[in-house]
Amino acid sequence: MKHFKEFIQWCCEPQRLFVLFIVVLAIPNVALFFTEQQMTLLARICNVILPVSVYWLIMTLGRKPGKTIWILFPFVFFAAFQLVLLYLFGRSIIAVDMFLNLTTTNSGEVMELLDNLLPAVIGVFVVYIPALVLGGFSWARGNQLEYSFIRSQRKYALAGIVAGVLLTVICYATQRDYQVKIEMYPANVCYNLVLAAERAGETAGYAETSRDFTFNASAAHDKDSREVYVLVIGETARACNFGLYGYERNTTPLLDKMEGLVTFTDVLTQSNTTHKSVPMLLSAASAEDYDCLYRQKGIITAFKEAGFHTAFFSNQLPNHSFIDFLGMEADDWKFIKKDTPKGANISDDELLFLVEEELKAGHQKLFIVLHAYGSHFNYKERYPESMSVFKPDNLTDAKYENKEYLMNAYDNTIRYTDGFLASLITLLQKMNSFSAMLYTSDHGEDIFDDNRKLFLHASPVPSYYQLHVPFLIWLSKAYREENVEVHEAILQNREKPVAGNASVFHTMLNLAGVQTPYRADSLSVANRQYLIRPRYYLNDHNLPKSLDKIGLKKEDIEQFRRNNLVYP
Repeated sequence: MKHFKEFIQWCCEPQRLFVLFIVVLAIPNVALFFTEQQMTLLARICNVILPVSVYWLIMTLGRKPGKTIWILFPFVFFAAFQLVLLYLFGRSIIAVDMFLNLTTTNSGEVMELLDNLLPAVIGVFVVYIPALVLGGFSWARGNQLEYSFIRSQRKYALAGIVAGVLLTVICYATQRDYQVKIEMYPANVCYNLVLAAERAGETAGYAETSRDFTFNASAAHDKDSREVYVLVIGETARACNFGLYGYERNTTPLLDKMEGLVTFTDVLTQSNTTHKSVPMLLSAASAEDYDCLYRQKGIITAFKEAGFHTAFFSNQLPNHSFIDFLGMEADDWKFIKKDTPKGANISDDELLFLVEEELKAGHQKLFIVLHAYGSHFNYKERYPESMSVFKPDNLTDAKYENKEYLMNAYDNTIRYTDGFLASLITLLQKMNSFSAMLYTSDHGEDIFDDNRKLFLHASPVPSYYQLHVPFLIWLSKAYREENVEVHEAILQNREKPVAGNASVFHTMLNLAGVQTPYRADSLSVANRQYLIRPRYYLNDHNLPKSLDKIGLKKEDIEQFRRNNLVYP
């Protein structure tokens, strides 16, 4: 104990703490120097010299280094967050979407993820917690720096700032797109935090900004015919693991045999984050016009205006996001996880009981939206043991050496989704009415697929595995016989490139015969007027970016071409 106290006292010596704090704050800048290879060498050098010199200068503004480090606590938090992000995705700074994910992801999902990122979490604790504790001890003891030390360090810091500023000016002069708020850590993180706060405020004001909006929608189909349309939004399902898409494993044995089912082969999501992709699927918003989301209501309201009874059922927790707002525009809505014990795993099949109730209610015109939990990590928790077809699947830690187990578990989730969708279609078949179902996923997932060892989704730069999503349309026999032109258009468009988020709104309205000035038949894959357009990805700053402008790696481009997908 005596030696431990002596060690603490030695570490709390002001000058040592001064140096220690600069080092721990500089770790992300040094790490980013090696990870951000898309930046020029000069930009990466600036990203080390200028920010570290500023930290250095700030540390000289007070005599108590322990107090200063606690004043800088937000930047300690950013540093820890940044290192976990680099561990998870291998590159990029803390994005706007990462901050928004903190407010829209439920605690259960967070704990599942953190439980499987222990190396990163432990590393952060080992580096930053001792620094903060030592700072607290030093502050409590009143340890102070000598004025002579402060003056000398201030000179070095100012010299570094001057050098950093000059290099930054050169970056602006020689690089057309260079911006400190985009390229330099932690200025870019602070900028993203401000943007996140602004977006959260805009989202919270949705009820007011969309209050007077109307689609002026009407129904074109026979008012006496019974119609049921279902939009199913999957979670984290990637197309390449579906048997329907030629996957080597039989993950879709039931859908393979389903009459009236059409598989679209080349569909890409416009966002690899749930909190942006799902609202686009529930509205007319797209990567090209995302901001209309703040002014317009969603697809459910369009169906309501056309005389449909509407329902929204979700197997996810509400989180005060656009998903909630757009879903709760329905006549009937329910988040089935809300009233269950915390941490309980509820299967997507529970949604089918709610669908049955709606079908039995006898509504002449019915539109249902289901938001499933699908293949969200932790995969093992998404299906019952009886559906554990691919084994072994019992190791769930997010480690490359567990790839086989993780892939088996993931494939089991897809096979479970196969049963869920087949059961839903069976319910609709029993109605003997005009029925249609559209299923797609919000985004895909990385599962240590190549030597990059990427895992999960929502990375600042998406991969092929996060972008290529399943897109299925099922039509009942009665619907196919009555709407031959629609069925033929679907078959005609099935292999064409599609931006899923931009197409779903218009396709569903087309299927149901809902007319509105906001429906664009050139975006509907159920229409012969469908046009192939450039496909865009919605970047972190909500700007549409062409696929060839988002920094996809050559491994991803090769995967697109290997799967005969259209890539610029």
